[in-house]
Amino acid sequence: MGAGGSDRVGQRCGHSPVLDTAGLVPLRFHQIFLNLKDPSGVNAMNTLRDFELNLTRRQLFGRGALGLGTAAMAQLLGADLQAAGADAKSGLHHPARAKRVIYLFMSGGPSHHDLWDYKPKMREMYGQPLPDHIRNGQRITGMTARQKTLPVCPSKYKFTKHANNDRGVWVSELLPHTATVAKELCVVHSTFTEAINHDPAITYIQTGSQIPGRPSLGAWLSYGLGSMNENLPGYVVMHARTSFAEQSLFSRLWGTGFLPSDHQGILLRSQGDPVLYLSNPAGVARRDRRAQLDTLALLNREQHRRFADPEVLARIKQHEMAYRMQSSVPELMDLSQESKETFELYGEAARQPGSFAACCLNARRLAERGVRNIQVFHRGWDAHGSLPREHESQCRDVDQGCAALIKDLKRRGMLDETLVVWGGEFGRTSYCQGGLSKTNYGRDHHPRCFTIWMAGGGIKPGITYGRTDDYAYNIADPDGQPMDPQPSREEWTPGSMHIHDLNATILHLAGIDHRRLTYRYQGRDFRLTDVHGHVMTDLIA
Repeated sequence: MGAGGSDRVGQRCGHSPVLDTAGLVPLRFHQIFLNLKDPSGVNAMNTLRDFELNLTRRQLFGRGALGLGTAAMAQLLGADLQAAGADAKSGLHHPARAKRVIYLFMSGGPSHHDLWDYKPKMREMYGQPLPDHIRNGQRITGMTARQKTLPVCPSKYKFTKHANNDRGVWVSELLPHTATVAKELCVVHSTFTEAINHDPAITYIQTGSQIPGRPSLGAWLSYGLGSMNENLPGYVVMHARTSFAEQSLFSRLWGTGFLPSDHQGILLRSQGDPVLYLSNPAGVARRDRRAQLDTLALLNREQHRRFADPEVLARIKQHEMAYRMQSSVPELMDLSQESKETFELYGEAARQPGSFAACCLNARRLAERGVRNIQVFHRGWDAHGSLPREHESQCRDVDQGCAALIKDLKRRGMLDETLVVWGGEFGRTSYCQGGLSKTNYGRDHHPRCFTIWMAGGGIKPGITYGRTDDYAYNIADPDGQPMDPQPSREEWTPGSMHIHDLNATILHLAGIDHRRLTYRYQGRDFRLTDVHGHVMTDLIA
């Protein structure tokens, strides 16, 4: 939707930045219930603002004595927040191919060289300087800028070509389980970005901007689609354990930015309360919680009547969602009813809370229960040194879970309506960072090309898309020669996929036109893909 559009989402624009839950019900209890005036005879509204400024969340909860936790309560505006300009029957811009999205995000930048992009000619160049015409003036990070040479570093791993529905796909020996679902995967070798460091790159692919503050992909999906289950959030996030140093992940990566706060991703934990503050405090019965919510709802409705702040209504629904989640989330996390066959599929690691396999199994369970957007973060892929040791461990973590998720969705008849996305924020360099040997090496950050894969949800199964040159350094033309100039976000180049194109395609498969799903903030219509983005129709079945 453009600035002059009349779509329903556009009519919901113009809100102020969302408030934290610290802004809950800043009203005097007795003034609401008794409709009294101050002793001076001045209407209570005259003192309301002072009270708002002084009443913090901690104070309010302390006075209420029940300690309702609201840190992770979200998503229940349902049909009111369906995508703009919608078909009256579907609620979407166009028929959706995917009812839900499961995003497996490999934080840190997995090496396409060692997993997906087979380059045998690099073995002939082992240890030689990367040719200048291949690098072509690209800036490099400060971590390798002082190296005297940039030695070509071929992968030490064996690759096998697996049959798909296209020309076949090369898969590393590190991913034997994932290779078994090759016919379901759309493998894109020509993904690219501009960001060269982790936090800007992750923020960029997740929010459409390298600068923090924008809504996340999941928040946009929630805002555009609403919820399919009133007892669970529409957007759930999980962090899988890893054995190596983990890149920091900030809540803004699943946050709402300036969108209404009920579209925040809910972090599902593997230990303790699955959702923070979901359990009642000691000594507080469920009926007490119910009474508190009813009181808070009354206060918040009065607040909305007086100030017309849309966030207030969202808070009421957030509280109700949290109340229902007290029953739905424990049931979700109980895997005891899963079959022996299921655990054989996902592996014994799925029995360990917090493992990647367990997160994948929970992702399927969430999808079954109507959660539209599920994101699993697996960190530790930043292999600047000792890449073989680290990537071998990382692949053991994720390989079987990825394959199992695809197979599980398919056997349950859900894959066709579930879009699964796998990938990180960028790739790794073809040259070595630090010492190079036949058995050990490291790789720096590489945004110019990297590999992601997608499956299900309207994506063509079993295809490979895009090419890179003999060094997997540049996006290449059909003849394998580096494109000159290299593709840019400004204008789509066939055979390439910018991260804005990836996000535009995800939205498209969910029934949303990325150009029309906008939100007016500070006088400007914002969207996930900024002013860019191209739907990758070549990848759509």
